[in-house]
Amino acid sequence: MSKLQLSVAMGDYDRTRALYDGRVLIDGVDPIFMLLNPEEMFFRAMRSMDFDIAELSFSSYLVKHAKGECPYIAVPIFLSRAFRHTSIYVRKDRITRPEDLKGRRVGLPEYQLTANVWARSILQDDFGVRPEDVTWVRGGIDTPGRPEKIKLKLPPEVRVEAAPEGMTISELLDRGEIDGFIGPRPPSGSALKNPNIGWLFDDPTAVAKDYYQRTGIFPIMHVVGIRKELALQYPWLPGAVVKAFTQSKAAGLALLGDTSATKVTLPFVEEQLKAARESMGEDYWSYGVAAARKTLEAFVRHHHSQGLSERLVPVEELFHPATYESYSI
Repeated sequence: MSKLQLSVAMGDYDRTRALYDGRVLIDGVDPIFMLLNPEEMFFRAMRSMDFDIAELSFSSYLVKHAKGECPYIAVPIFLSRAFRHTSIYVRKDRITRPEDLKGRRVGLPEYQLTANVWARSILQDDFGVRPEDVTWVRGGIDTPGRPEKIKLKLPPEVRVEAAPEGMTISELLDRGEIDGFIGPRPPSGSALKNPNIGWLFDDPTAVAKDYYQRTGIFPIMHVVGIRKELALQYPWLPGAVVKAFTQSKAAGLALLGDTSATKVTLPFVEEQLKAARESMGEDYWSYGVAAARKTLEAFVRHHHSQGLSERLVPVEELFHPATYESYSI
């Protein structure tokens, strides 16, 4: 009996590499893997549905899912998680604390990017800076004219304007025409060398650790989605996908912990791994709904309050029901 030949788009991570190199198999599937960067992968998934199984922007997924328009159903595999305190850059010559962003102009590549939802949630919950307190200037980081992947209908009190034609938000920050910058990547070009530009938080790691200790939230950036018609036609497929991605993550963590010869081109790996486990638990990068419930609830609440999802989606509705019940791991 032949296996399903399905396309799988994902990032090139230690947690997916065992799938890509064949050490871990997806039961019943003959996969065609594509290792893509997030911008291309998300655009193609949401605009032309190019993939059968795809890593998806959590925010883009939720925008579409809340409207009943998403062609994918997610499973609780969180391929990207990150504390987004390092996503906020400011003009240090005029912004000395988060509250100084009120009434200011802040650039972003897209309003609905998951990293930006999380960054705005931090500013609002911890420092009282609401989305409507800021004028948002949308534009490309490296090249001008970046559009939103998904059409948005934001609340009237939220002010979003386009960057001047031919200008990037990195250039605007460098020239001092905006006061801050939020995005999943740092500003580019001369902005990175400008001594007046830096992270909003001087020690973002310390601030992020405090945030986690207070909230228990480890922000989720990306989920895995399966085309709805495939999940309906092959009810065993969502569980097989969760099983395989979970095994692949375990294989990546086993290699990370093998310090006889470090697998990461970075010093102090043992110390960082030990610190992560001590502060966040052994399964610090958990998959499944149960362990991530606080994070999921915080995201859907802020996503809705920021005007991105037209309704407050229950956590139980986010994922394929078979994986919710069977793979809360």
